[in-house]
Amino acid sequence: MRPDLSVYLVTDTAQCAARGRTVAETVAAAVAGGVTTVQVREKDAGGRAFLEQVRAVADVLPAHVTLLVNDRVDVYLAARAAGARVHGVHVGQSDLPVAAVRDLVGADALLGLSAATSAELAEAAAARVDHVGVGALHATTTKADAPPALGIEGFARLLAPAGLPPAVAIGGVVPADLPALRRAGAAGAAIVSGICAAADPEAAARQYVAAWERGAG
Repeated sequence: MRPDLSVYLVTDTAQCAARGRTVAETVAAAVAGGVTTVQVREKDAGGRAFLEQVRAVADVLPAHVTLLVNDRVDVYLAARAAGARVHGVHVGQSDLPVAAVRDLVGADALLGLSAATSAELAEAAAARVDHVGVGALHATTTKADAPPALGIEGFARLLAPAGLPPAVAIGGVVPADLPALRRAGAAGAAIVSGICAAADPEAAARQYVAAWERGAG
């Protein structure tokens, strides 16, 4: 499958809870606003809790929205075995090697990889991952080990070589960034705080969707 990565939500349980919502409630609202891909990220949860979170999110997603699991290949496999409609995993540079992940999840699963340098992007292209998350676009507090901010120009420079996988910008992305990101060749933008911490996730998602559309052409 070729996922629509244009407006890509990465969940943050603490931010959702601070707004009095569960992750699944936030996701449902965001999808109503136009989010096209959801990655469930749980840095501090145990395996059982992570699995239940993935299943809860899968239950609220319509068929056209892609669902990915962050880092935990075992949670993805368990969710898939339990019948959840989950499409793949996204791993970082310090997680299992992508070749090993591909062997575990199979050829049909989607596989995303975080990348912050031209060397990491070249390795991702050689490994034939399905897409890459490139950042940090701006300084961000949602990821403790985030690399230095690239800015739009730095992001565009990284995407200049031919043959790279579809790239999604991540890290402090605001709606105003999306038109320029799209023109720079991005396949989409990944958003954490802009939706999870929003008072109205549906309205926030609509702002990102409208901004992405402004970058067309």
